[in-house]
Amino acid sequence: MTVGKTKMRECIFCKIIKGTLPSQKVFENEHVFAFKDIAPQAPVHVLVVPKAHVEDLLDVRTQDTSIFQELFQVVQHLAPQLGIAGSGFRVVLNSGDHACQTIYHLHLHLLGGTQMGGSMVG
Repeated sequence: MTVGKTKMRECIFCKIIKGTLPSQKVFENEHVFAFKDIAPQAPVHVLVVPKAHVEDLLDVRTQDTSIFQELFQVVQHLAPQLGIAGSGFRVVLNSGDHACQTIYHLHLHLLGGTQMGGSMVG
């Protein structure tokens, strides 16, 4: 699968996926890697990342939008395993500077295990 622009930086998530940086992996398949966030914002905070380097939401090409299906299928798989399916959870995707995206590799935050605040913005 070719996803995104041809610009391929070796970002921190690419290093985690390759295994050159440590992580607490919770899931891996051919296209997706999921691991615990090192600075969790909730009792359950997992990052769900495509293995192919994609900088942000707008970097996904039309012919490669199946990556979204794959990411959300992993969320559907992990939520029950992590014990947050019944009580509810939040999925966050930040894209760009104003959204406070800090790692420029597309990723979903799967958050749960506590009552979330009512505001969607901080």
